[in-house]
This record gives sequence, structure tokens and C-alpha cells, in this order.
Amino acid sequence: MDKQKLGETARAIVAPGKGILAADESTSTMGKRLQSIGVDNTEEKRIGFRGALFTASGWEKNISGVILYDETLRQSVAGTPVPKLLANHGVIPGIKVDKGSKPLAGAPGEEVTEGLDGLRERLQEYAKMGAGFAKWRAVINIGPGIPTTYGIEANAHALARYAALCQENDVVPIVEPEVIMDGEHKAERSFEVTDAVQHAVFRALREHRVHLPGILLKPNMVVPGYASGQKATPQQVADWTLTVLRNNVPASVPGIVFLSGGLSDEDSTEYLDAMNKASGPKPWALSFSYGRALQQAPLKAWGGKDSNVASAQQALLKRARLNGLAAQGKYAREMENA
Repeated sequence: MDKQKLGETARAIVAPGKGILAADESTSTMGKRLQSIGVDNTEEKRIGFRGALFTASGWEKNISGVILYDETLRQSVAGTPVPKLLANHGVIPGIKVDKGSKPLAGAPGEEVTEGLDGLRERLQEYAKMGAGFAKWRAVINIGPGIPTTYGIEANAHALARYAALCQENDVVPIVEPEVIMDGEHKAERSFEVTDAVQHAVFRALREHRVHLPGILLKPNMVVPGYASGQKATPQQVADWTLTVLRNNVPASVPGIVFLSGGLSDEDSTEYLDAMNKASGPKPWALSFSYGRALQQAPLKAWGGKDSNVASAQQALLKRARLNGLAAQGKYAREMENA
């Protein structure tokens, strides 16, 4: 493990005003995105859309890294391999390495993420291909009687094993324990579960000897369940989320890169901004690792047509710029209309 290299990569990803574009949708998930705009799910269309984003002029001002799917890491855009294309822009290639979540045995309604088998060898290959960081997502559902301690611990253990294997190969692990916000639960329940999950994850990371200055945390923001009827203010979301982070995340962790988790583009940006504007200790960089909240507007602008590439790129640049400002506490909602 090269601790210096891990730390340098992690800090570069959360440099001021920069964050991550999560473009790691599986083939089936990307198919659903393409279907929403009436485009066939072909390899040509998948790399066509992603290639449009990756060649936007100046996108590296606010995007420091891109999480890729295995297929995309192996593809080329206009003859240039994707990892080299990103590196040429000063953007760090990353790779999704988990195999998705499956039902957890003996725990109805709970899931556990698979993909540890063969992970060491896959990480060795990905590192040779240029990947500087990786991502593993754990899914924690909220419902009657769940999550259980068993469900939380199973996912924390898998995240820690993954992180240790990444660092063995000098790949920065992004640790993503996502508490799903679908459901009717109130903000208090979201807070309680997110707090318990992060506590278990950091205990497991320490037990597995993970070098905390060489990781990034990708958590959910604490919001009420989407079907709860509650609507929180940005200041409330910031307060709840920062309290959980202060309870659990050591100051040695370089950065927090939030997921958008079904929030609107504008809410994702405004909530991030509110956290960076909030008073009190924030020893980590607070930034973004957004998928839909960065890609949805470009996808609609693109519409599957080469003639719309420039429009898609402008949509990406706008959302990246606004999130870059939010990561510095310099965003205002009226900027959306500029």
C-alpha cells in the first residue's frame, strides 16, 4: 500500500470546486435511461452519450473524476481509450467494482452487495488500465423492522473488505453506504438509520486496517422519506447530515462525496451548498458524486442525436459548474436561470 499515493489521489478528487461524475450505470440501467428518451440500448448509443460528456471542453474545471462501468473502461472515443481520454483532461478514471445487491439470506426486505470473489485480480487489472479509484455501493432499506443489525453489519463488513483490497492495489476506495430514501419514514428515522450505518461502517473499516486518509465516503444526505409528505429545508438537511457525519466520520478522511439518490438536480445542488455554508466543524471536503443529477439534463438535450452533442455538453457544463460552486458554498438558486 502506497499511503502517499492514496492520499494524493483522494485529495485531488475533492479539490476545491471539483467533484465526481458517476457514469457507472450497468448496461440494463443505462438502457432504462436511454429508453426514457426513445433511444435503443446499443453499445454504440451508450458510448455515444458518454463520449459526448467526456469530450466537453472545460468540463475538468469542475469534474475531477468519473466512475465508469466495466464496459466503458474498455471502450474508446474517436480511437482514444476512455481512461486515456479522461487522463488527457486531467480527470481521474474510476471503476464500479461491485456486482450489485441481492436479497440477504434470512433477512426479508434487506440486501447485501456481492462482488468480493475475484476482486483482488479485477482490481489489479483495473489499476493497470488506469483506474485511480473504485466504488462499491451498499444498499440499506428502511421499512417495518428493517434495517436489522445483521443487515447493517453484513454490508459494513463487505465495504471494509472491498476497501482493504482497493488499498492493497493503490486504488482509492469510495465507500458508499446508501440508506435508501424511498418510503414513508420521517426525517428522524432517516437520521437514526444513517447514523447507525455510518457508525458500523467506520468500525468495520478500522477493524480491517483500512487507511482512512486514503478513502472517500459517498453517503446519502439525511432527508425525509420521499413518500412521507415531509419537505425539509436545505438548512434542515444540512444540519441533520452534518450531525451524522460529525458523529461518525474521523477528521482524517479527506472528503465526503454525496450521492444524489433520487433528489432533483436543484435540490442536490442546494443541499450541498447549505452544508458548505453551515457553521461548525467540517474537517473534510464536502463535494459531490452525482449520476442522474449531472446526467439527466444532458441526456434530454442529447436525445440520441449527434447534432445535439454541443447542447448536451453545455447542459453538463452548467450542472458541473453549479455543483462546483455548491462544493464551495457559493451557489444560489437563482443561478439556475442564468
